[in-house]
Amino acid sequence: MAQLADNMRINGERLWDSLMEMAKIGPGIAGGNNRQTLTDEDAEGRALFQRWCEAAGCTMGLDTMGNMFARREGTDPEALPVYVGSHLDTQPTGGKYDGVLGVLGGLEVLRTLNDLDIKTKHPIVVVNWTNEEGTRFAPAMLASGVFAGKHTEDWAKDRMDADGKRFGDELKRIGWEGDEPVGQRKMHAMFELHIEQGPILEAEGKDIGVVTHGQGLRWIECTVTGKESHTGSTPMHMRKNAGRGLARVTELVHEIAMAAQPGAVGAIGHVDVSPNSRNIIPGKAVFTIDFRSPDLEKLERMVAELEARAPGLCAEIGVEFSSEIVGQFNPPAFDEGCVGAIRDAAVRLGYSHMDIVSGAGHDACWINDVAPTAMIMCPCEDGLSHNEAEEITPGWATAGTDVLFHAVVETAEVVG
Repeated sequence: MAQLADNMRINGERLWDSLMEMAKIGPGIAGGNNRQTLTDEDAEGRALFQRWCEAAGCTMGLDTMGNMFARREGTDPEALPVYVGSHLDTQPTGGKYDGVLGVLGGLEVLRTLNDLDIKTKHPIVVVNWTNEEGTRFAPAMLASGVFAGKHTEDWAKDRMDADGKRFGDELKRIGWEGDEPVGQRKMHAMFELHIEQGPILEAEGKDIGVVTHGQGLRWIECTVTGKESHTGSTPMHMRKNAGRGLARVTELVHEIAMAAQPGAVGAIGHVDVSPNSRNIIPGKAVFTIDFRSPDLEKLERMVAELEARAPGLCAEIGVEFSSEIVGQFNPPAFDEGCVGAIRDAAVRLGYSHMDIVSGAGHDACWINDVAPTAMIMCPCEDGLSHNEAEEITPGWATAGTDVLFHAVVETAEVVG
């Protein structure tokens, strides 16, 4: 099998131009992006991606969850494809690179193959997974989860946003529901390039993170129920303040995560307090706890401690606590062969690198259960992500995509 020459690199300037062009769709208010899933902006970003892929000679597949698959043919029609990609949807105050780098980096791989007139035995498919972020429709990585058999399609399409709009209805509304049954595709391997979303690579001065494992995750939606009453006329000892219960559980989450160190995190990130009026004591607080760890036993222990202690802390002040796990996945260990291909490419290309555990969830975490999978990470400034100030350098983007190019193409087997 032929190997790519060390001097074969992607076109970093073209990649950066593509990132900046995509960032014009769904601009945020502070330099980032608001291109939430199944919005008109998402539809516009998808259309641009499709035009680019078709210009690169690809055919586009679309499944019933809206996942997009741009295929470059291989020389062997029987060979399973090598997949590469991530997601184009963003947080409400998201950056220009989270997810997008992985999709457009995959497109750049195909463009570079065309430039160099390189053929591969296996087809290569660039994928845009629907609703990775999970902000508008929980949980995160929804469509890749359906693809991997973690959720049923009916359940996923019944997810509702804060305005009561159904996922399935919104997918149809924007015109990106395909006919292909979700999950029927078979993969030779899957690679995902992503910004780190943490500070480690930049702090260590490394170009490339070779992701060996991911963290497991539990999203726990909690409800504290008290009694609405007037803030001025209700005596302090007679109050049933749901906001106070929220405060107690907030401190409990921090305590549990700190006691589980090292290798564990926890916080409350989403809160709705009702009726959210200045002069009414809150009668209800609904909030989501995010626990993560690469150690499954530790992760489950944190959840169990929360469920054991939170009801009592709330009962002490006259309010009720209930909880439900609304999103979860266990810590993935990525495929050693794919991880090795990434590490070998970084060494051969002369990029500094280190092994790293992904602190965030990614579509690759689900796909890892159905196909050999691995991830590449590049640094991001100050570790900042899910923020409009999220930033990377053109050099970091180029290095990550160079490694992606070599790992993907050699896994797809160069012909000639």
